[in-house]
Amino acid sequence: MYFLSQEPRAINEQRTTNNHQRTTNNHQRTTNNELPLTDNLQPTTKKMSIKSKFDLTGKVAIVTGSSKGIGLSIARGLAENGAKVVISSRKQDAVDEVAKEFKEASLEAIGIACHIGDAEQREQLVTKTMEAYGRIDVLVNNAAINPFYGPLESAGEEVFDKIMNVNVKAPWLLSNLALPHMKANGGSVINISSVEGIHPGFRLGLYSMTKSALIMLSKNQAKEWGRYGIRSNVVCPGLIKTKFSESLWSDEKLVAQYTGVVPLKRVAEPDEMAGIVMLLASDAGSYMTGGVYTADGGYLISG
Repeated sequence: MYFLSQEPRAINEQRTTNNHQRTTNNHQRTTNNELPLTDNLQPTTKKMSIKSKFDLTGKVAIVTGSSKGIGLSIARGLAENGAKVVISSRKQDAVDEVAKEFKEASLEAIGIACHIGDAEQREQLVTKTMEAYGRIDVLVNNAAINPFYGPLESAGEEVFDKIMNVNVKAPWLLSNLALPHMKANGGSVINISSVEGIHPGFRLGLYSMTKSALIMLSKNQAKEWGRYGIRSNVVCPGLIKTKFSESLWSDEKLVAQYTGVVPLKRVAEPDEMAGIVMLLASDAGSYMTGGVYTADGGYLISG
């Protein structure tokens, strides 16, 4: 019994000694591998502040329909946050005037005329942007038309084709043209839809159809292009005081009805649409894609 009890003890003592030796050796190897800390070994990159994530310095943005209204406010916001902005609408003198105003305010901008319903002009918009700035980081598909106000059954086929061409087909094709130039650095596509694309309005059926299609275009762009680091989102404004919607906000009876049900009790100004676009265009919105964002004063929850 004595020998049976002593033999395991001897074996255990030997194991303890061996384990101690291995621990000592491992400690020695760790010590040998350690190097004195120097300034060269300290982290050289600082975490970006949240505020700095809104900075668009060095980015290039194309904004269609940006000589007035919501597009102009968006373009100014992008430029004020550091982006080089391409002002675009149908008339060259109109975009030149806006670009001049921006430059006088120490903002970077150029004007390139483009009727987005014209294939050749869309191609020229992208080509001239690349020639001027060498990259495209942000595309805001804002230009749109609404040539018809009335019941669906009274609209002609040619009106349908026209509104679909400008409001849906053009943003799709212009985005496709910008895609190859965004792949290198990632990018952000921001499509401007409307609350009419979510909630049908009376006598705005054709317009609503196109804006609903634009929402789905954005979601599919987000799903297919995310692998390239390209985000796509859609903004849906409510009633905004622009020339485009003047027939609505100039109608006192209609405005009274609208402000009577909308929680914020007023019509919006164009500048109030720019903030959400700044978020979606910048690194502050780097994890936002495929989203539908309303800026409608609460219209969609007003019942």
